[in-house]
Amino acid sequence: MEVSRGNRGEVVIRLDGKFDGRAATRLAGWLVEVPSGEPLVVDFRGVRECEDLALATFARGLTGRDGHLSVGGLTRHQERVLRYFGVDLSQHPIGGDRAAS
Repeated sequence: MEVSRGNRGEVVIRLDGKFDGRAATRLAGWLVEVPSGEPLVVDFRGVRECEDLALATFARGLTGRDGHLSVGGLTRHQERVLRYFGVDLSQHPIGGDRAAS
């Protein structure tokens, strides 16, 4: 997991490897550190394995965010899982290329 600033000052969190409960807990820790109104990009393109329950933890961490959120690199299945957990991806534009389902 890498946290940096993008060209427009947004916080960029790049994930890699396995996105499991442990990684989701780390991500949740970063999400509370990013002020709610600040633009945020979460990039899943480096994730090779993703657990559905970890996505639930990620979804819970997005509760109350007011700022612009861009989520990239999700498969269609992962997008559906996030919708099941209440994340309306139409409100959060997908950035980057979509991975195969």
